[in-house]
Amino acid sequence: MNILLISQEHPLWEKTAEFAQNCSWKAGRFLAERMRKYDFRDWERVIIAADHEQIAGFCTLTEKDELPDDATFSPFIGFVFVDQRYRGNRLSGQMIRAALGYAKEIGYPSVYIVSGEQGLYEKYGFEKIGDYETIYGTTEQLFQIAV
Repeated sequence: MNILLISQEHPLWEKTAEFAQNCSWKAGRFLAERMRKYDFRDWERVIIAADHEQIAGFCTLTEKDELPDDATFSPFIGFVFVDQRYRGNRLSGQMIRAALGYAKEIGYPSVYIVSGEQGLYEKYGFEKIGDYETIYGTTEQLFQIAV
């Protein structure tokens, strides 16, 4: 299994967008739409777990996530998903570590995740820093980790 940081030029970009579009998680469709519109800054990346050319999972590292534009936190890991067939192989952790390494490489001191999950991201070293209202009108937890 390979963990890859990809941008629009990567040969697996469209295959990843197709995988996201058809995955079992409804948020995958939003990622696929962003990928097809190339709604990413130059430094932002989609991180994938790939078994040769078979996509097993994805996440993103982007400037913003579900918080309002006036939020000063950045960057965010988002869209963390692993296909059911590949769960139990610690792929989420591998993709998150790859995103953290890249964030550090490009100069960010911390990385954030917005989530409603309890106890999930803490096992990767993230600490909850508070509850925040999202652009969707919901309240989610904000987690941070120093890189």
